[in-house]
Amino acid sequence: MTASIASGHNKAKAPEPPQPGGEEGPLYQSRVKIYPKRVSGTFRNLKWLVMIVTLGVYYVTPWLRWDRGATAPDQAVLLDLPHRRFYFFFIEIWPQEVYYLTGLLILAALLLFLFTSLFGRVWCGYACPQTVWTDLFIWVEHLVQGDRNKRMKLDKSPWTATKIAKKSLTHFIWLVLSVATGGAWVFYFADAPSLMTGLLTGEAPLAAYLAIAGLTFTTYSLGGLMREQVCTYMCPWPRIQGAMFDADTFLVSYKPDRGEPRGPHKKGESWDGRGDCIDCQACVAVCPVGIDIRNGPQLECIQCALCIDACNEIMDKIDRPRGLIDYETLAMPDARAKGEKPKIRLVRGRTIIYSLSILLTAAVMGYGLLTRGDLEMSVLRDRNPLFVPLSDGSVRNGYTIKILNKAHETRNFSIELSGIEGLALSRPNAVDRPDRVMVGPDDVQSVRLYVTAPADIVRSPVLADGEKAINIAIRDMESGAVASRNTVFRGPQSHSQGRR
Repeated sequence: MTASIASGHNKAKAPEPPQPGGEEGPLYQSRVKIYPKRVSGTFRNLKWLVMIVTLGVYYVTPWLRWDRGATAPDQAVLLDLPHRRFYFFFIEIWPQEVYYLTGLLILAALLLFLFTSLFGRVWCGYACPQTVWTDLFIWVEHLVQGDRNKRMKLDKSPWTATKIAKKSLTHFIWLVLSVATGGAWVFYFADAPSLMTGLLTGEAPLAAYLAIAGLTFTTYSLGGLMREQVCTYMCPWPRIQGAMFDADTFLVSYKPDRGEPRGPHKKGESWDGRGDCIDCQACVAVCPVGIDIRNGPQLECIQCALCIDACNEIMDKIDRPRGLIDYETLAMPDARAKGEKPKIRLVRGRTIIYSLSILLTAAVMGYGLLTRGDLEMSVLRDRNPLFVPLSDGSVRNGYTIKILNKAHETRNFSIELSGIEGLALSRPNAVDRPDRVMVGPDDVQSVRLYVTAPADIVRSPVLADGEKAINIAIRDMESGAVASRNTVFRGPQSHSQGRR
């Protein structure tokens, strides 16, 4: 694949691909401004739709409410860092469940791999944030400065009051959009209405202002000042995608078997002995990265398909069939050359593997979410000392249990021991009922326990090996929900035998 960028005016012929044994193109090139021409058509409309939906989701989501009860935030999507929670509508993720976020990232990656193997860089062409905001910024340019030819003429003209006004207004709107981008992002980390009030009154945390400033800078620079370089030089995805393409991957492609030989055409001339391409450069003029799709698959191509709309518009004007530039696979031209009917193979080895991986990952995550409880506990046994002999011949072990109450109401639990009959339970500073503990809503409580074995048990065969497995459980006294963990009780025999 080539790594070239066409002329800043989008009308110079793209450089020829490197010849075998020749030098490769530069790994970096200073910005060559591209002036994409506005086009209408199916894929342009699809891009508008995706832009509206994705920006709508991004800006509106933090303001959606979801009732979780009096003790929990009512923001539908919230990454609550102070309380270490992630809320997503009815799903609540605790720090101990971060593997769900890992699974979500894996699922997203697999979906991206699947769609790339089927339809190329459709993510890059339609839904990537860089593409969405770049489209938005180009729309602002068109709105303020005019279409392609007017923007080119404006840039070449001397600095007059009109030029300064148009350029200033363009960059001002870019900055407003960039601030809105950063502002919307911070709303995902705090209650949106409260944070908005704080931002407007100057009482928001300093971190919120710094985050907005950072995102404003990156959005403004990447979407407005560096947009031609981001997808070609900064993003690793164009390099990775090549491993996911095969001969049956649908890519935006020019059909040389139909378009060549190309050349100008006048109305009324015969089409015999020539191709349908009239070399009008319309496909180059609308390309946001300035490439010529007629040169074949290229690294810079984001598969936005705007060249299809531009070419179809020209084909309509010259009364030729649409589809000179279209989505097709690398195998289709070979099939047509052999006189065979091109085949569409969506089901093949790699797509089956990706699909099964997606189903498996989704099933595991779904099962985990559906079967997880709202009560967890952990047990940490004292290691120094391993046990404490008491004056009456009994032996005491110390444990620290952590009770995780994921419910949104206070719960009362009983602590139960099993594994050795006759063990006594006590808690430091516990005045009454050491086997009872109350845990607040959405809270983690650490409880210190002492478990004592009477002298007769210490001398009995139960602890002949110096240790015995026991179980510590907590039971919700209202619902009966139980969580338990296995641990061991150690006695003096383990010490005399050098056991750890």
